[in-house]
Amino acid sequence: MNPTDSAIILYAVVAAATLVYLPFTVVAYARLQVGNDFSAPRAMFEKLPPYAQRATWAHQNSFETFIIFSAAALMAYVTGQSSSVATGAAIAFVIARAFYSLFYIFNIPWARSLMFGIGTLSCVTL
Repeated sequence: MNPTDSAIILYAVVAAATLVYLPFTVVAYARLQVGNDFSAPRAMFEKLPPYAQRATWAHQNSFETFIIFSAAALMAYVTGQSSSVATGAAIAFVIARAFYSLFYIFNIPWARSLMFGIGTLSCVTL
């Protein structure tokens, strides 16, 4: 059974929603390493190692871009504009955002910026 373009776009929205939380798993791990302070969780940010701080920023940025992507993808779906171009853009967004978070956490700014650009272009294409 081959999924339709519409189904792939919806799967991409679900995948993108999942990707929002993947950087936070790195943050959770780092919090366990430094000792989680439930009384002041936001104050812990300064105690986190640099990779976990970057993971926090990747997590926050993922929320911001997910809103734009999900709106664009759902508009393409609802209006029946699902095509191979829209499907390709949705898949490209998911892949770019997965690598964006990794490049952010591992502190590779030029690659992170490239993935951000691909994700933005994907949203514009949708």
